[in-house]
Amino acid sequence: MKRAITLTALLALAALAAPPALAAAPGPAAPATAPGHGHGADLGRQTLPEGDGWAAEGTGTTGGAAAPAGNVHTVTTRDGLAAALASPGPRIIYVSGTIEPDRTCADYVTGGYSLEAYLAAYDPAVWGRDTEPSGPQEEARAASAARQTADIKLKVPSDTTIVGLGGNAVIRGVNLHVDKADNVIIRNITFEDTADCFPQWDPTDGDEGNWNSLYDNISVTGSTHVWADHNTFTDGDNPDSGQPLYFGRPYQVHDGQLDITSGSNYVTASWNRFTDHDKTMLIGSTNNPATDSGRLKVTVHHNHFRNTLQRLPRVRFGQVHVYNNYYEVPGDSGFEYALGVGVGSQIFAENNFFRLGRAVNPVSLLHDWGGTALTARGDVLRVGGKVSPIDLVAVYNAAHDPDLDSDAGWSPTLHTGIDPAESVRLSVSQRAGAGRVR
Repeated sequence: MKRAITLTALLALAALAAPPALAAAPGPAAPATAPGHGHGADLGRQTLPEGDGWAAEGTGTTGGAAAPAGNVHTVTTRDGLAAALASPGPRIIYVSGTIEPDRTCADYVTGGYSLEAYLAAYDPAVWGRDTEPSGPQEEARAASAARQTADIKLKVPSDTTIVGLGGNAVIRGVNLHVDKADNVIIRNITFEDTADCFPQWDPTDGDEGNWNSLYDNISVTGSTHVWADHNTFTDGDNPDSGQPLYFGRPYQVHDGQLDITSGSNYVTASWNRFTDHDKTMLIGSTNNPATDSGRLKVTVHHNHFRNTLQRLPRVRFGQVHVYNNYYEVPGDSGFEYALGVGVGSQIFAENNFFRLGRAVNPVSLLHDWGGTALTARGDVLRVGGKVSPIDLVAVYNAAHDPDLDSDAGWSPTLHTGIDPAESVRLSVSQRAGAGRVR
């Protein structure tokens, strides 16, 4: 068994194990910047640049750029957005101002559900911990949840571009569901607080049980050629950190911010800002290879992960290129891990910048969820004022058995030019997120 080692020793190991030079990796000649279409360009007609990650594979990703004038919509309400999504395609949908449901949690309640009655019925001291909830209160919770789902889960069809107008477009309390679709672009929008009014208690989930919520900000399921770019994801004034404990576990009202699952393929997530959230980005949702093996090809580049606790991303099966992202982890954040190495995953991580509070151990940057390998090169670590190279796999292996192999078995070819890791903190912090498209 490997011995625990100190932070100082880990930093020394990281510097020794990392490649001596951090020059940009070879790649296409396209610049590693947000697409430069000029001031005042029509974002609705813009398409994914050639070679910009896995979403550029094959036919590329054009969204609704070919929409005729009659298929172009500007929406200001939840109902307007739903109607535009149901209209003929290809379609361009401009989001103006703040869109949110006009109902509250109380409006969805049915069947006699109440949180107080639910807690009383399924308190482990009463119900136990061996079986999932059933009976009248669980049935009422599920029925109430179904009413919320019908209101806030909006399906995004193929050949669609959804883009925010200006710098203040917000979609709050809505789950955009890109389901069995192809060719979708979502850009320049702040997604806020898609909270589940009716989380489900599962005493069999883990050693202590867990509260599970239903909605992501954006869910990509069974879909191909999707580009999510220059969006901001936040829980607003309802953060995970502010939720109460019930049965000794956090009352989790949020799920993912951008989850890519169920055999989805060819996705690029670029220049987004993910903030103050727990379960951030899941790629692949089960350990069953039947649906996901050979799929889940995703590129994650130039994103800002700030005070996000886990799944940055967590990966199963996919060939996932994670490069030029900025990870900002305060020391008191409750951070769990950045990259989750799941079953069959092939993560290729390069030239990322990790800024950690002094209380955060670099060993925790990786977590093994049943995977066997990860390629990492060119990443840097800042603790305090010191920036040094870090070999993520070497640091992890120094503290854990069994070792992860340092070769994920593939090399990315679809990507923009890759910036030196030292430049990432400044460029991403200044330019990632909604309202910052150039």
